[in-house]
Amino acid sequence: MTRVTRRVVPLLLVAAGAGALVAPQSAGAAPRPADPVAAIERAAHPLRSTAPGGSSADLRALGRMVGGASVVGLGEATHGSHEFFTMKERVFRHLVKEKGFTTFTQEMSWTTGLRLDAYVRGGKGDVRELVHRELAKTPWDTEEYVHLLTWMRAYNDKHPARELRFMGNDLNYPEQGVELFDGVRDYVRAHEPDLRPAIDDSYAPLRRLTDGDTYMGLPLAERKALTKKAWAAYDLLKERRPAGGAKAYELALHHALSVAQTADMYAFPLDTADGQRDAMLYRDRIMAENTAWWQRYHGGKVLLSAHNAHVAYESYDPRYPKMQGAFLRDSIGKRYASIGFTFDRGGFMAQGPDSEVWKPRSVGPATRGMNEHTLDKVRHDDYFVDLRTLPAPTRKWLSMARTTRSIGSGWPDGPYKIRLAPSHDILIHLHEVTAAHRQSQ
Repeated sequence: MTRVTRRVVPLLLVAAGAGALVAPQSAGAAPRPADPVAAIERAAHPLRSTAPGGSSADLRALGRMVGGASVVGLGEATHGSHEFFTMKERVFRHLVKEKGFTTFTQEMSWTTGLRLDAYVRGGKGDVRELVHRELAKTPWDTEEYVHLLTWMRAYNDKHPARELRFMGNDLNYPEQGVELFDGVRDYVRAHEPDLRPAIDDSYAPLRRLTDGDTYMGLPLAERKALTKKAWAAYDLLKERRPAGGAKAYELALHHALSVAQTADMYAFPLDTADGQRDAMLYRDRIMAENTAWWQRYHGGKVLLSAHNAHVAYESYDPRYPKMQGAFLRDSIGKRYASIGFTFDRGGFMAQGPDSEVWKPRSVGPATRGMNEHTLDKVRHDDYFVDLRTLPAPTRKWLSMARTTRSIGSGWPDGPYKIRLAPSHDILIHLHEVTAAHRQSQ
């Protein structure tokens, strides 16, 4: 029986990511209709800073663009650039203050999300140790995420009646926390005690496999058998939905669902191209479903942080047939809005093709024919623009597939042919980015 290498799952989970220049106009001349630079420049809103803190007046236009969306996807063109991470905190702060947002959601495990959520709501522990323990195998074991979580906790200390929440919307890798099994068991013990023997029996082998790499080391047939046990427990609980619903029940059921989703993901034949493609389609669907569930369950509004690829409406890579952003648009319509990032040059942290060590990498200025080459001709170094309201010729230009940087956890990666206007509602362009500050390897 073929066994899957331990690097397959982490690489799949964070791999996503993986123009004509118009001649200058003479003074006083009207710009040609096809001139994307001139039209983008007229519509662009300059950014005061990418760092959180200080005035956010420059983001008011972004708030208007977001409108009444209850879930806003905010991407990143690399999985390891300081300015993308700090800009996410800056945007989140503004949306909390001006638009009533209350949840920061990240493409990380449901288990990790629960633990980080407990911290920002006053839980015990050192934030640096927590981030390293939970995120060491991900792109987000960084000073920037420590800063975000520290700010969220400080906000909650001052606003106990309006707590901010942190959510992980992904499957449970690298660890499936025992608290998920405990959450189901505790609910069943209190409300459906006759189900406990059957659920304990289903969960017994799964509780012994909380480490994702160990789980993926099992033969495929054994992983598929575990999937049946995970869904058996979920189905037992689902059949006991209380009349009118109950918050405790809904949370316990979602814990059970998360266990089953993770088992599903591990049951794909990830050592085959078709298996990886099907797994990525499933993964983006469940991330969208989990985000929508959280928004319904907790209310409020959600900032969804992920790679550009995951928050987009279109996929540019056949290995990723349909993205989270498209699933969210299908399920909640225009209550979802997508914001993408581009950058002209700079640095990022990434792993190598044969190494799990994160190292600083860099790219030079975008070259002629790339989307970023044209976007960087706008006179503002850093700016954002509503792609939906641009003149038709400019939207048409931005709707053509052009070479664009999209860098995941590994390097080298891309570039890819991407259609920006059909992929996102809003675009943030940064002239230069720098590598994020990892806590450790």
